Amino acid sequence: MSVWVWLGVACLGSCGALARFVVGRAAHAYLHTLTAVGTFIVNISGALALGFLVGVGLTGNALVLAGAATLGSYTTFSTWMLESERFADDGNLHAAALNIGASVVAGISAVALGHAVGSAF
Repeated sequence: MSVWVWLGVACLGSCGALARFVVGRAAHAYLHTLTAVGTFIVNISGALALGFLVGVGLTGNALVLAGAATLGSYTTFSTWMLESERFADDGNLHAAALNIGASVVAGISAVALGHAVGSAF
């Protein structure tokens, strides 16, 4: 990889992380609900976008920059698992199971939908 790709990863990665912060905070402020909802929205929208990128046939450095750098830093597996663990630790096993199950089902569905839409282009 060229130095330009590395610089692009750094720049786009920081943009993705900032977007995650903004979307998560906006969801929390707008919905006045659990923080996990913001993480859910971020992860599902990221899955949809990644499915779309693969569907349109993005490859090589473009996929590294858009997929790994931008969407990889936008989505967050660690926060999803931490929030699920906190639900369980607080004795709310139903919320933990719902957070995990809904995220997996919605995430796979979002990737499939994004791929289908992207493939139509």
